[in-house]
Amino acid sequence: MAKSEVIERFSRAVRAWFTASFPAPTAAQAHGFDQIFAGEHTLISAPTGSGKTLAAFLVAIDRLVTRDINEASATRVLYISPLRALAFDVEKNLRAPIVGIRHAAERIGADFREPLVAMRTGDTSARDRQRMVRNPPDILITTPESLYLMLTSSARSTLANVDTVIIDEIHAIAATKRGAHLALSLERLEELTLRPPQRIGLSATQRPLEEVARFLGGYIDGAPRPVSIVDAGARKTLEVEVVVPVEDMGEIGKVTHELRSGPATAAAVERRTSIWPSITPRILELVQQHRSTIIFCNARRGAERLAAQLNELAADLGLAGGDAAGTSTPVAAEVAGDFVKAHHGSLAREQRIVIEDQLKRGQLRAIVATSSLELGIDMGAVDLVIQVESPGAVSRGLQRIGRAGHAVGSPSRGKVFPKHRHDLLEVAVVARRMLDADIESTRYLRNPLDVLAQHIVAHVAMHPDTSVAALTAMVRRCANFAELSDEVRNNVLDLLAGRYPSEEFRDLKPRIVWDRIADTLRARDGAQRLAVTNGGTIPDRGLFGVFLPDGTRVGELDEEMVYETRPGETFILGASTWRIEDVSFDRVIVNPAPGEPGKMPYWHGDRLGRPLELGRAVGEFLRTIREQQVESPAAAEATLQTQHCLDPLAARNLLAYVSEQVEATGTLPDDRTIVIERFRDEIGDWRICIHSPFGTPVHAPWAIALENRLMERLGIPVETMYGDDGIVLRLPEAIDRVPVEELLIDPDEITEVLVAAVPQTALFAARFRECAARALLLPRRRPDQRTPLWQQRQRAADLLAVAAKYPSFPMLLETSRECLQDVFDVPALRDVLTRLRSRAIRLVTVDTPKASPFAQSLLFNWIAAYMYEGDAPLAERRAAALALDRDLLDDLLGSEELRELLDAEVIADVELELQHIADGRRARNSDEVHDVLRRVGDLTLDELSLRVEGDASPLVAELVAQRRVIELVVAGEQRFVAAEDAARYRDALGCALPLGLPAAFTEPVDAPLNELVSRYARTHAPFVTRDVAARYGIASERAAVALAQLEAANRLVRGEFRPFGTEREWCDVEVLRLVRRRSLAKLRKEVEPVDQQTFARFLASWHGVDAPTHGTEALVEAVTALSGAAVVASTLETDVLPLRVRGYRAAMLDDLCTSGEVVWVGAGALGGNDGRIRLFFADQLATLVPALETTDAPQGGVHDQVRAALARRGASFWGQLRASVRGATDSELLAALWDLVWAGEVTNDSLTALRAVLHGARSGKSARSTPAPSARRAAARLVRPRHSRGAASASRVGPPAAQGRWSLVSQLVESPSTPTQAVHALALQLLERHGVLTREAVLAEGVRGGFAGVYGVLKALEERGTVRRGYFVDGLGAAQFAVPGAIDRLRACKEPPLSAGTDATRSVVVLAATDPAQPYGATLEWPATDGRPVRSAGAVVFLADGHALGWFDVRSHHLVTFERTLDAGIFGVLAEALGGLVKDGRTASVEVRKINGEAHDDKSPNTAAIVALLEQHGFVRGYRGLVRRD
Repeated sequence: MAKSEVIERFSRAVRAWFTASFPAPTAAQAHGFDQIFAGEHTLISAPTGSGKTLAAFLVAIDRLVTRDINEASATRVLYISPLRALAFDVEKNLRAPIVGIRHAAERIGADFREPLVAMRTGDTSARDRQRMVRNPPDILITTPESLYLMLTSSARSTLANVDTVIIDEIHAIAATKRGAHLALSLERLEELTLRPPQRIGLSATQRPLEEVARFLGGYIDGAPRPVSIVDAGARKTLEVEVVVPVEDMGEIGKVTHELRSGPATAAAVERRTSIWPSITPRILELVQQHRSTIIFCNARRGAERLAAQLNELAADLGLAGGDAAGTSTPVAAEVAGDFVKAHHGSLAREQRIVIEDQLKRGQLRAIVATSSLELGIDMGAVDLVIQVESPGAVSRGLQRIGRAGHAVGSPSRGKVFPKHRHDLLEVAVVARRMLDADIESTRYLRNPLDVLAQHIVAHVAMHPDTSVAALTAMVRRCANFAELSDEVRNNVLDLLAGRYPSEEFRDLKPRIVWDRIADTLRARDGAQRLAVTNGGTIPDRGLFGVFLPDGTRVGELDEEMVYETRPGETFILGASTWRIEDVSFDRVIVNPAPGEPGKMPYWHGDRLGRPLELGRAVGEFLRTIREQQVESPAAAEATLQTQHCLDPLAARNLLAYVSEQVEATGTLPDDRTIVIERFRDEIGDWRICIHSPFGTPVHAPWAIALENRLMERLGIPVETMYGDDGIVLRLPEAIDRVPVEELLIDPDEITEVLVAAVPQTALFAARFRECAARALLLPRRRPDQRTPLWQQRQRAADLLAVAAKYPSFPMLLETSRECLQDVFDVPALRDVLTRLRSRAIRLVTVDTPKASPFAQSLLFNWIAAYMYEGDAPLAERRAAALALDRDLLDDLLGSEELRELLDAEVIADVELELQHIADGRRARNSDEVHDVLRRVGDLTLDELSLRVEGDASPLVAELVAQRRVIELVVAGEQRFVAAEDAARYRDALGCALPLGLPAAFTEPVDAPLNELVSRYARTHAPFVTRDVAARYGIASERAAVALAQLEAANRLVRGEFRPFGTEREWCDVEVLRLVRRRSLAKLRKEVEPVDQQTFARFLASWHGVDAPTHGTEALVEAVTALSGAAVVASTLETDVLPLRVRGYRAAMLDDLCTSGEVVWVGAGALGGNDGRIRLFFADQLATLVPALETTDAPQGGVHDQVRAALARRGASFWGQLRASVRGATDSELLAALWDLVWAGEVTNDSLTALRAVLHGARSGKSARSTPAPSARRAAARLVRPRHSRGAASASRVGPPAAQGRWSLVSQLVESPSTPTQAVHALALQLLERHGVLTREAVLAEGVRGGFAGVYGVLKALEERGTVRRGYFVDGLGAAQFAVPGAIDRLRACKEPPLSAGTDATRSVVVLAATDPAQPYGATLEWPATDGRPVRSAGAVVFLADGHALGWFDVRSHHLVTFERTLDAGIFGVLAEALGGLVKDGRTASVEVRKINGEAHDDKSPNTAAIVALLEQHGFVRGYRGLVRRD
């Protein structure tokens, strides 16, 4: 039909408006009008800007404006957009034709009824939605998700009169689960409407259109519905140029040593050259040359980064951005004022609208966007589109470049900037195929079961007593489910109705009721709400909403990024800077922070791989361009410029890249060649690169199969990484070659290999979580709040662990289907492997000295994949290195007898809940009674009455009449059983079943008795074997066998659980975990936290400082507590041990050392004459040392000789060492020896040499430097013997600092311990030392891996009742662990605080600042003071009843006081304690030269009062300070 004849079919007003507005209909409109007028389902395929949206709407508008004026208002036209922004755009654009037609009608006097247009999306307010229900619009614009919600609510009644459905941008969703979801919604809509609505699909250029048409039309009577295809045919004119702004892209990514301004630490970071400094100015130049530009990036983070760089460069050049004046909202004010803005899906809709409007009005020169602007949103007169990086698919490139020149007939101009050389290779192919409109094929999904499950629940919820036959007919009308088999359908219905393959699926709740006798379905209570609050197919990523304080939405951030940020930090979103004010459970509150630097946000998301067609085209291009290059380089360059749109620099770079690859490997991977390259990486490991152009959907399954194959056949654990251009294999150190045939899997076996291997991958776990959520198996617990991603993962992992045992579980099948069909292209992989086998594709293997250019591109992706592996904090990495062996830890902790830990009341409460007897757990209707029987098992009527609110009899009678419950005789009693359990009771107990049960309920069950016993265990607290036997009326022996089998399957445990029990009991694993968790929580609540001063009193008491005891036993007890603690050597025998052992003598510790019971080990030097040491009992050495931090091993020739001598000879005296070490003086040898001592490598059998060092004998000069003459003389004096002896005797005895026998610490360790043994021993030792162990105390100890390193053991000890966790000390972290005796002792230490004027001298304890019994500066913060006390060697702390009165450094004569000690009475106590240092012989005199960091004179007002107080208490002014000598 001629174009003019088509227009004549419209009404007068529409015809007048159209002819006045347009010279003629476009091809898409002319053909589209014709088919739509004929009432046929129509698919219109045309490029952007061809007027196809008006082609779809105008016929419907014509019908609406010519209706009878008195006809009731009803929704006739349903427009469905895949994007809310597109829906918003269409709503605005519909106003123009409607207003124009109204004016034309007025002008010509024609009748006109104005159609009411409304939009309903997720952003529509509840008030507006209610108004639409009361007054339905004629044209409703909505999204697929909103249509689903309308069909599942009372609003569905407004859709009964719909006669036209328009689906815009249908190509964007046809091949996705979102498309399958929409297709089912269309069939549900058809169930509602008075007659089947006409379907009109609008699509960009697609291939094959027949597939999209089948998706649009669906099926009727088993055959596709007829759909007329309008292929506009004419391709839009494209003007594309591929731009490379650098001479040599091969230099990109190389390490640069160029110095840049910035912090000094930046010099330690390896810098690489980047292409961005060249791309950004060029993009900015192009933006300036055009009025309006859209810049597309492939990722949100990249869009934010590029926008920030462009704005920064524009500011440097003085280019003005938009004007912020006159903006009315905080969002608008913030997005104004920049040269460009970022636009992506993580920005709030309001902000995106503001940005779009600013571009249209010219306030913004450009937008940096992702796929958020890819579809047909009208962005006004866009002059230029810039694509950064390859779009990844021809169709995507066409969509994006098509944004420019949106008007009919205008060309689309685009510039493409590749990021690296391999990207340039793909861009060259994409550009040519865009010009040819040679796009990838589209295929809609077949049988996505998660979508089906969701729609079944939603449909049944709105249509009670739906027959299975009617539901099946409706579902099969949908193209995606046209081939759905009865078996698969029944599996899904079983899943939704609660007929699970095992009792292990106990946490899943039935959503529908399937009456198998009548073969009808109805929804359970709450099913509709569940379907509404968890509807849709877009996976929940756990994103945080970003809001202004007034509630205005700004956007959203990735969960992991939010966890890494704190209030006060700034970040960039939408190219604007925002300051975080607060972070709550589900939102981030921000305020604008213009002009401030902010960190780039990031989002985790899936990136689509290269389609197979594009991969083959890339391979063909490589082959042909290389052939042409060999024949004529100039012709090849010309071809690239003329046919592939490359600029001269791009063409030269591409040809150089190809030449370098051929030079390195001798060939190229192409559509007929796969290259296997082997080389060593920078650390010497072998890498194998499989170069192939076929794309990630082919390479990913190949890599997974290779990992599985190499481990299974050769026992080789390889690491793999795949990308669009091949696969990288990293071989373990011991393997240098893999047979090539092992890399070529038999194509006939590939599917089987993948089906076995894919479920073990992280991809499968992630997809299973999403599938289970879509199927409503993992609903959001709080629909109004976000669910953290880690919680979703945990719940999904628990379900997957159970489902993995049952291959027929529907969501397991769906996840496998999604991975193998949607994510991977297994048929393409099979084709490649088949062609390799038949040699249609040749295989070339090559060894190269280093990675070839193509391999370098692949390895860059490898680095990116593992970039964050080493980014964890040091403590976390060390904790990971000390990963616990759980089995070994269980052995170390011993058997788990929990009678003392588990609380009897908690056990009783848990059992009442499990039995559904507790308040809030009882059934309220027949469905809930059925649930009780499914969960608890067989019950008598009396037992049921305890579990039902009200009278149970009528509810049970109703269920029996419906055949959902049957009555059986069990153990001689009449009991009610859920019909689904009929086969279990028949096969396990021999119960006679009533007639008429559905066959599905009588099919044989595997291990039926085990299932019944497992259910009994799951609904009871700890029980004994005879309880089970009595319940089911079976022999105890038979019950014992079932229990033992469940124990072997790790579903039950046996032990002593009930308090006051007399025999071992059984308990379900999950029940025991619940009881233990609640018992621990109850114990924690019982402990009232003490203040920090009480804890300080407790710690002194725990160490015995307040009541020292006598003798060797007292010393052994003190060493037991101090074992492994790093103690300052100079304080050990002056301040630490004497306070714990009354009458301590040095000989006492020497006796323990020389007898071999105690070993001392250095833990770092402190200056020239001091250091830290650790004491160990010899039998603890092997287990404690590996868990403690060590210092760096000293390096040097003398050190190595000492190590070798001790390793060879064993324990050696000085003379033996002297004879074994060559080329070193005595002082150099002595220095090396003590270097090794302080490093913890060498020890002595007594402390004599250590005391000599502490009393002034030097440990020699450095073994690594030459001393000055004065140092040599000093060294000569130090090594001179104390008594006059001969030279030989002096050499044998040695200097004082070398007395005794020296040994390697490693030789004293009988057998090395495992990391688990070491951490277990350390945790017990820390508890022994501290009594109440806190995170702060562990960090102060220098434990390898920090608190995280021992937390796993502490938690396991708590679970066994060995220690208790609670909030024992106020103001410290929540993770506090205590041994039971310590808790009572801590409570006993509660005493009234020290008051002014009290004579408390006797209660003052003077501790070394570094003493483990002194908590300040480690576990506790120092009290308020103007000074700066530290836990340093030589300093002491004065404690009175747990209060820190003062800090004094004997060496620097520095006194620090705290606020409370300035009271005259309390200061007197401190002054007397200072004088006590002299009386106790700890120092000859006390001299105070500095007070709180200042001079002691009267000039400072901060110290004058303290000086006066000191003088009042016996201190006199000396030459340098205040002195007291009594």
